Amino acid sequence: MTVGAGTFSGTPVRRVEDPDLLRGAGTFVDNLKIDGMLSLSFVRSPIAHATIRSVDVTAAREMPGVVGVYSAADLELPDAPALMALHPAAIRPSLAKGTVNFVGDPVVAVVAETRAAAMDAAELVEIDYEPLGVVVDMEEALDRGSPAQFESLGGNVVIGLRTGSEDPLAGADVVVRGRFENQRVAVVPMEGSAIVVDPTGTDFDLTVHLSCQMPHVARAGLAKLLGMDQERVRVIAPHVGGAFGAKHLSAEGVVASKLALELGRPVKWVETRSENLVAMAHGRGQVQYVELGLRRDGTFVGMRCRMVGDAGGYGGFGGILVLGQTKLMAQGVYHIPAIAFDVAIVTTNTTPMGAYRGAGRPEAAAFVERIVDMAADELGIDPVELRRKNFIRPDEFPLTTVMGADYDSGDYGAALDEVLRLADYDALRREQDERRRRGDRMQLGIGVSTYVEVTGGGAEFSEVEVHDDGTITVKAGTSAHGQGHATAFSQIAADQFGVPIEQIRYVQSDTALVARGRGTGGSRSVQLGGTAVLQTSKLVVERAKELVAELLETAPEDVVVTGDGRLGVAGVPSKALSWGEVARVAAERGAPLLVQHDTERAGSTYPFGAHVAVVEVDMETGRVVPLRHVAVDDCGVIVNPMLVDGQVHGGLASGISQALWEQFLYDDDGNPITSTLAEYAMPSAAELPSFVTAHTETPSPLNDLGAKGIGESATVGSTPAVQNAVVDALSHLGVRHIDMPCTPERVWRAITAAQAGTLPDPWREPRPEMAGFPREGAAGEELERGAESVNL
Repeated sequence: MTVGAGTFSGTPVRRVEDPDLLRGAGTFVDNLKIDGMLSLSFVRSPIAHATIRSVDVTAAREMPGVVGVYSAADLELPDAPALMALHPAAIRPSLAKGTVNFVGDPVVAVVAETRAAAMDAAELVEIDYEPLGVVVDMEEALDRGSPAQFESLGGNVVIGLRTGSEDPLAGADVVVRGRFENQRVAVVPMEGSAIVVDPTGTDFDLTVHLSCQMPHVARAGLAKLLGMDQERVRVIAPHVGGAFGAKHLSAEGVVASKLALELGRPVKWVETRSENLVAMAHGRGQVQYVELGLRRDGTFVGMRCRMVGDAGGYGGFGGILVLGQTKLMAQGVYHIPAIAFDVAIVTTNTTPMGAYRGAGRPEAAAFVERIVDMAADELGIDPVELRRKNFIRPDEFPLTTVMGADYDSGDYGAALDEVLRLADYDALRREQDERRRRGDRMQLGIGVSTYVEVTGGGAEFSEVEVHDDGTITVKAGTSAHGQGHATAFSQIAADQFGVPIEQIRYVQSDTALVARGRGTGGSRSVQLGGTAVLQTSKLVVERAKELVAELLETAPEDVVVTGDGRLGVAGVPSKALSWGEVARVAAERGAPLLVQHDTERAGSTYPFGAHVAVVEVDMETGRVVPLRHVAVDDCGVIVNPMLVDGQVHGGLASGISQALWEQFLYDDDGNPITSTLAEYAMPSAAELPSFVTAHTETPSPLNDLGAKGIGESATVGSTPAVQNAVVDALSHLGVRHIDMPCTPERVWRAITAAQAGTLPDPWREPRPEMAGFPREGAAGEELERGAESVNL
């Protein structure tokens, strides 16, 4: 399809990336073949918490093909990279030093000529462990008597902070309370972590092929850790088989880089699936105590939140999300005049936590939408009407929430109206009433959610150059891993230059070819990278118009992009030059048609939407079957509807799966019991319902495209809609809450308890340790700002 001037917005151009992938021409890290390349394997701790008494690598070193076997004592390794460290006492080493803190903690690195030789030698490494006490449950970790991960902390609480209103429930006629678990999930990308480090090149001291989201950020971090000039380090992100917030420079990647430099040979490490499930950072992991105060007419008065966040085995970035994005988005789409938000972030003997699709925002939407549904049930108000009553109105934007979020634009009622229309909400309620009246075995549940999330922020780079053959090279500092940047950004440029999209060559994900960039995360790419491409393209066009005006002896304001690959005088078709001709003249004059430009933006955008989930619940077995999911998501102005719907479909799969199936579990000794895909419940397409997707478009005033993020929005909206639907299916029995995932066992237990009149109270008081934390101060504010700035 040819994209001409003024037509990029809303045009469903097919992905230009797909032919290579479909033909097997894509290049992933594990496909790379470099002469002399070594293979790296790790010996990981089988124990959740222990002292390392001794390490014997003698037999492993004597194995054929083994080049070296190393523990932390053998290498001067920097600490593992972290987007944010919560506490200096809880920093993770790249290889375990003295103690291990979770099953999967890497202890020994084995380098060999082949992967098989490395794995065989790893089996011969003997490590003597002295087991220590284990804490797996994040609430138990609050107890000062629980086994401590870091003695200098004096316990497992890395951060304890009380923030917000002193008495947010004052003046409430009714207070609704719920304790919610937002369970730990594994990321499970199709491709695990992977890295090839090559120190043998001539142009760079180190060339790193890394499956990641942010090549320039990874380069800066790795160079700093290794004490190198970052200009001597090249990072390339080839095709990436999924990332979802979890793929950055890892501890294992630092070890691989150090060994490549030490040995002077290329080193490859590719995570196995079993490694991936215990070694790649997990997501979510919060226990949420929420109290919502209302007047009897349904008006929200205030909300008290007391949150426990699980950091896992070390005090890294994932733990801070509860204090960052979850806190920031606690107000949701509603007028809530006062909010208290108290936080405890703890370490446990589990896989360290990190970012996963939404990174703190789905957790916020989950508790807000759950407590709103419980309030509707308590007051006997339809959950749709309770939401409408408390919405922030369109004429109130821009608006700063009580949590400090600067909402740019929104029309929450429009999205809700559209999703109810598409779902035929009234007809669904009538069908539900009929099934209840008949006493059907398969009961219908209807769940509603309305959400807002935060995306983007910061600066981004682009470069655009026109060549003498008329082709145009577009570069951007974002880095796609499935989103379709090559398509969307090429559309934007093609529109400005009036050329077919096939005339655009797009370059990304290589620090040697793209001068700078902040990568991809937090659904930032189109609104920042796309805006950078748009602005840079316009700057090139303006330069070209000045040159054409001189050549055709006219005024620059009379020169137009004709839409057929030329620039000419408005109204005089015969007076025009092709882009190739203009580029040749510019090059001959020593000023090629090339512009580098950084777009700067203060603040983030706030996409929003409304979802309706429809499920069936088998009243005899507790099995939940999702029947239909209707999503209306507003990401501002849409560049390519096909790409947007693809992102929505993926987000829906993630969100529905958390609501119904996924959970990473440990036994009391910290042993993972869902560490393979035989136990960890990942759905296939067969388990997912049909999706109905639509969009309202409320432009953001913060960028030239009017765009907002979309890559994570459907995850934010779908999880609470599905959970609400499951509870709704049983609400006539008196069931008020079921924690995620809503497994058949949990649902069946709720049904049987309701029938026996023994339903548990959805509320219990938080542990008393929560009340002893200090009020927010300068240190807490600094942590919050840092957490909010890293939006993955």
